[in-house]
Amino acid sequence: MKKPRILVVDDEKNIRDSVVRYLELDRIEGIAAENGLSAKRLLEDEVFNAAVVDLKMPGMDGLELLQWIQKEGPHIPVIMISAFGEIRDAVQAMKSGAKDYIVKPFDPEELVFRLKRLLEEQANKDHIAIGKRLYHEEKIWISRSEKNKEIERIIGKVAKTGSTILITGESGTGKEITAKRIHLMSDRAANAFIPINIGGMPESLLESELFGYEKGAFTGAASRKQGIIELASSGTLFLDEIGDMAPGLQVKLLRFLQDKKIQRLGSLKPIPVDVRIIAATNRDLKKLIASGRFREDLYFRLNIINIHLPPLKEMINDLPQLIGFFIEQFNKIMKKHDRKIKGITPEALQLLHNYSFPGNIRELENLIERAFILAETDILTTSDFDIEQQDEKHNPVLKKGTIREMEKETILFALTRWEGNRTKAAEELGITRRTLFNKMKEYGIE
Repeated sequence: MKKPRILVVDDEKNIRDSVVRYLELDRIEGIAAENGLSAKRLLEDEVFNAAVVDLKMPGMDGLELLQWIQKEGPHIPVIMISAFGEIRDAVQAMKSGAKDYIVKPFDPEELVFRLKRLLEEQANKDHIAIGKRLYHEEKIWISRSEKNKEIERIIGKVAKTGSTILITGESGTGKEITAKRIHLMSDRAANAFIPINIGGMPESLLESELFGYEKGAFTGAASRKQGIIELASSGTLFLDEIGDMAPGLQVKLLRFLQDKKIQRLGSLKPIPVDVRIIAATNRDLKKLIASGRFREDLYFRLNIINIHLPPLKEMINDLPQLIGFFIEQFNKIMKKHDRKIKGITPEALQLLHNYSFPGNIRELENLIERAFILAETDILTTSDFDIEQQDEKHNPVLKKGTIREMEKETILFALTRWEGNRTKAAEELGITRRTLFNKMKEYGIE
């Protein structure tokens, strides 16, 4: 991953050198400038992710530089450095667009911590913007996380083929969306994509829906009806919850996969059908095979290509993009009601980041929709999300107790998560390493 580049602007050499040195310790590239004019030249010629700017400097001071950045320069976040007696000026700088300020003398470690938090917030905003753009460009969610690069590679290779595909994963992980993407990337994209939920239909009804029937095939069959398999000819049929299919229908589906022909109920005439089958399940088919509830030969026919979708908690870095995607989706849906959401606060994003999402992407979509409807402003806040009641096994810091007990539990949890790494634990807790060390000493944490 490319290192962030930070412009450090201060007329005091020892300060700018000290900040650059601390940045390098955290794998952040620091570039020094000794005054505002020098900084302006660098910002015009090079790319930076953020700037740390001293408020009082000869020539072009920090406030002038900030105003230039806001109006003409690159729109990067800025942290202002001010002396104790310049707090009023620092507040003015915040009003002019600075994202944070820190008072001299300061702990370089504290500055680096705030800067990293600012970079993370900016990255989240950028990812939310990417999610919004994805909605307009593709109308379908595409993960950008490292976890899904292999999935994307497989999808790219199999989409153009006619191979049968089995998509596995927990409920709400986006199996139907993935199936539709494969269809849209295939040579069948101009033809029908028909999804059907196997688990939502009785066996007798499902059979007639899949294979169709002739007039008089059973009581109430007043005319011939084409089945869904036939209707999906030259396109793609998505069979969701395939693990719930009754044994009798499994035999008929297996026969179709082998022969590529169907027989309508009440007919002996086989009908050739060219359709691609994509099946999906949230169940363990191998366990169903072992218990005699799913045919092994059908499993092998369906599982020519397997795509396993991870739960949302395993690709949590996708969260900002997903949020941006769903915000834009609901912006379009609610446009007629004069509802528009611009974004989400960092605190609300952190709340969602800490959530376990047992319902995966579908649950996130539902949470965004509910927040969208109930939000009082055009920015989603923590109060718009009703997810406070977490299972303690996912978030043990929510256990009841005194404030001291909760604080100790929170620190222990953070240290455990980061295997004793105090720097990482302190970052998660939003405190300095020094404060964390003092708290550990206070609570007797070894």
